[in-house]
Amino acid sequence: MTGWLDRADELLYDGEESIERVRIGEGGVVVTSHRVLVFTPGGDGANFRDVDRPNVVGVAAATSGEWAFLERAIKALVAGGVLLVAGQTVSLDSMVEGIEIGASAGQVGMGGMLGLLQTFLSLMAQLDELLTLFGALALLFGAIVLGVYAWSREAELVVSVAGDEEDLRLPAPDDAAAVAARLESVILPQGES
Repeated sequence: MTGWLDRADELLYDGEESIERVRIGEGGVVVTSHRVLVFTPGGDGANFRDVDRPNVVGVAAATSGEWAFLERAIKALVAGGVLLVAGQTVSLDSMVEGIEIGASAGQVGMGGMLGLLQTFLSLMAQLDELLTLFGALALLFGAIVLGVYAWSREAELVVSVAGDEEDLRLPAPDDAAAVAARLESVILPQGES
């Protein structure tokens, strides 16, 4: 099956010449005397984009991932660490040790209210253990989300475009650094990088 990369000459303007072709998966990059043509069939967005060569500022191998996962993972890890440290260093047992309100509640006639206060004191005595438990759960959640972020990362070949235009991104080949250097040497004038 012949793809557009093989038929790129059909897309050239009058007087435009093909200088370099690099196949990357199903698509690839064609550098001409005037433009850089990028073919990305099967990827997100358009299957073809072109940019004038003077607007290309570089080509590099990079990785990308879902930043939302990384942000959530960092927040959960920080919160979990703070809760775990607080639960291990603060001992609230000694504050409420020896306070027994339930025994005198029947004599005063305020059993319901004092029973609620006794429950609150019991929870307060366990607060350090609860902080430790919730801190450990937050750390576990953060580690799982960090793993999802690591799984979402992909190697890419990025053709950087000047101005407000979006950079051109392709799946990275095995030798992405060498391909990036080769394309950059062909696209950019001598001495620029």
